[in-house]
Amino acid sequence: MKSILGIGNALTDILAVLPDDTLLNTYHLPKGSMQHVDMETGDKIWAALKPLGVKYVAGGSAANTISCTAIFGMPSSFIGKIGDDELGHLFKSDQEQYGIHTTLLKSEHSSGRSMVFVSGGNAERTFAVYLGAALDLVPEDLKPEYFQGHDYFHIEGYLVQNQSLIRRAVELAHEAGCLISLDMASYNVVESNLAFLHDIVEKYVDIVFANETEAKAFTKIEDPREALDAISRMCSIAVVKVGKDGSWVKSGDEVHYIPVWPAEAVDATGAGDTYAAGFLFAHAHGMPLEVCGKVGSIIAAKVVEVVGTKIDIPRWRAAKAEIRELMAEYEQA
Repeated sequence: MKSILGIGNALTDILAVLPDDTLLNTYHLPKGSMQHVDMETGDKIWAALKPLGVKYVAGGSAANTISCTAIFGMPSSFIGKIGDDELGHLFKSDQEQYGIHTTLLKSEHSSGRSMVFVSGGNAERTFAVYLGAALDLVPEDLKPEYFQGHDYFHIEGYLVQNQSLIRRAVELAHEAGCLISLDMASYNVVESNLAFLHDIVEKYVDIVFANETEAKAFTKIEDPREALDAISRMCSIAVVKVGKDGSWVKSGDEVHYIPVWPAEAVDATGAGDTYAAGFLFAHAHGMPLEVCGKVGSIIAAKVVEVVGTKIDIPRWRAAKAEIRELMAEYEQA
């Protein structure tokens, strides 16, 4: 079976459901955004969250995707950096339980954490991220042998705070013959790294995943369907997710609208990460573009039914059964 390697910020998600927007306003966190905070601010927010009741889950965008591909049965590997502390040990043990081949380098700084606030009727997510040790991952840490033997290389856009790291990573992945996918991650990350992202996508990236705000930031086009066209001219496959309205996928002249899979949404955290995992899993099995999008939609529908990024066993069983049926229908057609 084809294998996948991911690289990203090794973070522990600290999840809290907010009763209102008071905390967001207090710390100047625009709803739906991803903001980096220093250690002092991160500690203050963490302390403010604890009385609300929090949930600790090993996370990080690419790590979430790789955990899902591992559960699907793809040979999966991950590169990241952690501190020698409780959150770092939690992250490492979480990856190991899924059978991920993990290269977790050590830093003298504390492990990174992502505080995730779930708010509003549509379960919108706002992130305050203290990167800590994750920020210490540098180009010199990457070795060619990490990339060799993998068919896919998946990058989270959150890593663009270190442009030289991403450039070195995509160069090594390209040399190793990997198909390279990029999740755009956040509209404000795209806005502040626009020229660099355009350069990387046009030179190295085969598959781009973006939601509608990220697609708009990347292309300066308001309509997600038109933004899809613009992105597809820069890479082999473009995916634009439009939340509860589904997603669009395009490769060359082939384009498909993928309806959202039925779900009782309680928390949208991780939906994009799991969609990417489903899409790449189906792609690795030679499925056509439309089926890849549908598989992504199926697994994304399961994660929005739980708080956090970890799908429970009954939902995984249901997803795998639905996906097997979908892929079998295609193979019989």
